[in-house]
Amino acid sequence: MSVPLTKVDSAIAGLSLDDKPPVPSEKEVKKGHKRLSSQGANVWNIKDLEEQKIELELPIETQKTGWRLNTSPNSVEDKDILGMYLVTPPVKKIELHFPLGLEVSARNLKGVTIKDAMDAIYKQYKKKKDDELEKPFLMGFEWDKEECWTRLIVHQTSQGPPKESGSKKSKKKNKEDA
Repeated sequence: MSVPLTKVDSAIAGLSLDDKPPVPSEKEVKKGHKRLSSQGANVWNIKDLEEQKIELELPIETQKTGWRLNTSPNSVEDKDILGMYLVTPPVKKIELHFPLGLEVSARNLKGVTIKDAMDAIYKQYKKKKDDELEKPFLMGFEWDKEECWTRLIVHQTSQGPPKESGSKKSKKKNKEDA
């Protein structure tokens, strides 16, 4: 019985060595990641900025929010600042470092906004009561490239923004008394 053995496989049955597998058309070619529309234009990865030594700039509006850390960011009086980018050039993710060691990440593929940073902070502080917080107000953010290029330092204060004096009636009373 000297019959040569042949390999039979359903995947190659009926194909000769000269036949080539079919080439998929352009429509069938699998694209990479689908969600390119969810990423903003000119939004950087913070590590790329560090490698290229591109410096970050913080808008001055972050320094005067007067926001209480354990309240919703929507409670900020000037709602226009919430849509502004936290840093220029905009980044997808940035670490926010508190002086006592807490670190939170603010993320947004279209560029981290001030609201994204406040949301990340609020998530950590929302269950804290007012008397539990030694410094309950956001004073602002600081970027120190010597300490760490990829994170911002969060500064807090124990005093909120100055309150505007009372209503018109109290102003009238003050004038009459004078």
